[in-house]
Amino acid sequence: MKSLLLPSILSILLVSSCGVPQIDRKKSDHFDGSKFFNPDFPKMGKSFSTLLKWKFTEKATKWPKEVAIKQQKVQERNNSPGDLSVTYVNHATVLVQLDGINILTDPIWSKRTSPVSFIGPKRVRLPGIKFDDVPKIDIILISHNHYDHMDLPTLKMFLKRDRPIVLAGLGSSYYFDKEDKSSVHELDWDESYPFKGLKFTFLPAKHWSKRSLFDENKCLWGAFAIEGTKKVYFAGDTGYADHFKKAAQKFNEFYLSLIPIGAYEPRWFMKDAHMNPEEAVMAHLDLKSKYSLGIHHSTFQLTNEGVTKPIIDLKKAKQKYEVGDGFFTLENGETRKFKNTANFKR
Repeated sequence: MKSLLLPSILSILLVSSCGVPQIDRKKSDHFDGSKFFNPDFPKMGKSFSTLLKWKFTEKATKWPKEVAIKQQKVQERNNSPGDLSVTYVNHATVLVQLDGINILTDPIWSKRTSPVSFIGPKRVRLPGIKFDDVPKIDIILISHNHYDHMDLPTLKMFLKRDRPIVLAGLGSSYYFDKEDKSSVHELDWDESYPFKGLKFTFLPAKHWSKRSLFDENKCLWGAFAIEGTKKVYFAGDTGYADHFKKAAQKFNEFYLSLIPIGAYEPRWFMKDAHMNPEEAVMAHLDLKSKYSLGIHHSTFQLTNEGVTKPIIDLKKAKQKYEVGDGFFTLENGETRKFKNTANFKR
C-alpha cells in the first residue's frame, strides 16, 4: 500500500492554483499577518520528502474495498428544550439535534475525499444516512479545509436544499462559489455566533490547513463548543495538546464531546496532527465530558492502521483509564438519544 496517499498528492497537483485566501486581520498569537500557526507548535508541518519517506518505507494495513452497512432513517427534529440526540453518519460527519436545532459537522457524502472525482481515497462505507433522508439542516460546522472535512460538493447540495448557516474558520469562504459565500460565517478562535438560543464558539485545535500547493495554513482550523441546555464539544481534527483542558476551564465541562479516534499510524508521522484512541480518551477526561463519541474512523483509508483497529485500540484505552461507557462509538447511521434534562452537574 505504498501508494496510499500518492493519488491525493496527484490530486493536489492537479487543482493547485496561485489564488489563496487573503486575511484582513492584525497579527495575533496564532496569525503572523500572512499565515496561521499553532502557538505552542509553530513548526508542526511535514516536508514533502518526509511524506515520501512515510509512503515508501512504511507498510499500510490493507482495507477491504467495501464494508456493507444498513443505511438508517433519523427523526426530523427535536422540539423540546433539553432534547439532545446524536447520529453518527461516518468519518467526522455527525448530526447533532439539540434544543430543536439540527447541526451537522464536517459533512461528506462524496465517494472520495479528493479535489477530483476519479482519484484519491475512496470510502469503504456508505454514509449511514442517505442524503435525501437527512432532515433539514440549520447549522453546518466546518473544522478545517482538508478535503475529508470541507467537502465542497456535499456543502453545495446542502446549501441548495436547506440554505443552512455554515460556520468555519477565517479564510474558509474563499473556497465557496459566489452565490454561497453569504451563507458562510468565518470565525477566529474564541469568536462566537448566536443562533436561536444556541451559542457556537470556535476554539483552538492542534492541526493545520491546506487544499493546494500554495494555500498552506492560509485558512484557520479549530474546534467548536455548542452551548444550549447542554454543552457539546466538536473536536474536529487535532493532535493531543492542552487545548482540551483550556476548553474545560472556559466552559467548566461538557455533556457530550465528539472526538476523533482514527487516522493515527505511523505515530512518528501522524502524532502532531492526529490523536490515537488513547489520546482521545485522555482528551475526554481533559474536557470533563460526561459522554464522548468516537468519530473520524473506518470510512476512508488515510493512514496505515487497519479498518477495525481504532475500535480495538479504543477498547484497550478505556480499560486502561477506567472510562467505561462514558466513551462510546456508534454504528454508521445509529442514533443515541439523551434524557430531557438540563446540563448535568458533577
